[in-house]
Order: sequence, then C-alpha cells, then structure tokens
Amino acid sequence: MTLLLTFLVAAIGQAVPLLFGATGEIITEKSGNLNLGIPGIMYMGGISGLMGAFLYENSAKNPSTIVGVIIALLAALVASGLGGLIYSFLTVTLRSNQNVVGLALTTFGVGFGNFFGGSLSKLAGGVGQISVASTAEGFGAFLPATLRNIPVIGKLLFSYGFLTYLSIVIAIIVTWFLTKTRKGLNLIAVGEDPAVADAAGINVNTNKYVSTIVGAMIAGLGGLYFVMEYLHGTWSNNGFGDRGWLAIALVILALWNPTNAIWGSLVFGALYVLYIYIPGLTRATSELVKMLPYVVTIVVLVLTSKRNKPENQPPSALGKSYFREDR
Repeated sequence: MTLLLTFLVAAIGQAVPLLFGATGEIITEKSGNLNLGIPGIMYMGGISGLMGAFLYENSAKNPSTIVGVIIALLAALVASGLGGLIYSFLTVTLRSNQNVVGLALTTFGVGFGNFFGGSLSKLAGGVGQISVASTAEGFGAFLPATLRNIPVIGKLLFSYGFLTYLSIVIAIIVTWFLTKTRKGLNLIAVGEDPAVADAAGINVNTNKYVSTIVGAMIAGLGGLYFVMEYLHGTWSNNGFGDRGWLAIALVILALWNPTNAIWGSLVFGALYVLYIYIPGLTRATSELVKMLPYVVTIVVLVLTSKRNKPENQPPSALGKSYFREDR
C-alpha cells in the first residue's frame, strides 16, 4: 500500500508540468499555430521565475516569501510570454515556417535555461536550494496540516503546492472558454479556416497572437512548477528531460481538449515513473518502459484517425500560415 501511494504521488508530481504544457499548447493549436517551442518556453519560464525569486531574496534585507512567490510568477509569465510573442511575430507577421521557428525556440530556451541556471547555481554557492520561495509558505504544500495528515487521502490529495491545483483549474477554465464563449468559438474558427473567419469579421492575426502568447505563459508555469515545487527551488541543467515533448504528445492523447488532458497527464505521469517501481529492470528494458507514453500517443492517434470524428481531429489549418491576399 505504501509503495502504491508513493507511486501515485510521484505520478501526480510528473503530471503537473505536462498538464500546464499541454493546456498551453492546446489553446495555441486551436488558433492554427503549431508551437513546437513549448519545451524551450518551459525552460524559460522555470529559470526566469527562479532568477526573479533569487535576486529579490538576495537584495532585500527582510525578504518576504509571498513577495518572492509573486516575483517568481511574474518573471515566469513575462519570460514565457515573450517566447510566445517571438514565435507569433515570426510565424504570423513574417509567416515563417512554424516547425522551424518552434524547434529554434526550443533550442534557444534550453540553452537560455542551462546557461542562466548554471550561473545561478554558482552564485548561490553550488548545488542546493537557490530560492527559499519554494518552502511551504511559498510554492510548497500550503493546505492545513489537518488535511495533509489524513491517512492515505491526505498525502494523495492535499500534500501539494498551489500550482498543482492551479493546473487543474486552468485546464477547466480553458475548456469552458473554448466551448462556451463567443471568443473561444471565434478562436476555433480561426484554427479551422482562417479565410472564412476573416470574411466573417474575426481578426485572425489578433486571435493567433493572443492565443499563442497566453498558451506560452501557461506552459511557462509548468517550468516554474518543476523548478520551484518539484525540485524545491533548485536547478539542474537539462533537468526537464523530455517533459516538454511529452506535453506536446499529450495534446494528441487529449484530443485537443484540456479537460481530457487532466486524466491524460496522470496517465503520462504514471508511465513516466513506472520503470522506477518495476523491480528487476535492466537499463535497456527501463528505456523501453520510458517509451510507453509515446506508444500510447501513437495508438490514440491511429484510433482517432480511423474513427474520423471531427471533434477529435486537429484544427484543419494547424501549422499553416495565413496570408489574407491568398483568399
């Protein structure tokens, strides 16, 4: 029972950054933009939040944990939003190839994170906690101890920081926005057929810009979660691994629905750490187990393609630049 509980808690810990990344990518793809720069943007959000908290804590005489949390949040949102802006300018305004821009942004973001993360670790005196904003008063477990101490349920449901619960709330809000609001339906129309949306009076470029920037900011929170809550205010170069790519794969598993991404992220999180809890695995077999999230994604993609239900398909104009004069 203890092993199962530990496994489930670890799966949830892995699921949160995937959920942030997938939710951000879903709202981006709904506009027709395929942002493969999400892994790099998550790096940018994580390191920027950590740097913001560290610089504040080392410049103030009596630093407040709450202020450190706010600064970390703002820094992460600004940096990741800037990544989304760069992507939008290059692909929407300049109509550059979306795949190339996304991959370049990922390369830049990973390098940005590793460079400043390594420098920050040296400034902080080596490997260890860089920011105290990751404590229980900040990004750590913040719910009352009476809830956290409930046998089994307490550790499974109430032992996380606020970003864990925020990831679920954001996914639900984005689902509601896309399905129940006029602006959300306009955004979907842009992703399905920008020419028709433009003819109907919907500003295509504005929708693409806003959705891509907001999506990048949501994904950036996944990087901040990983650094501040999962790693407890520390930094490890290339520590994110392939989580950013898993978040993009999760979009397919979730069928472009943020609510589906909630349970999908739990599945991916469980598969991601499964090899740790299976005894007797060799290095080769553990690598095969790590492939399971991608195998599941491929199976789902094949099944949904065969069923050919419109609601389960990617936006029709996904990855295509729109030029008004081509109508």
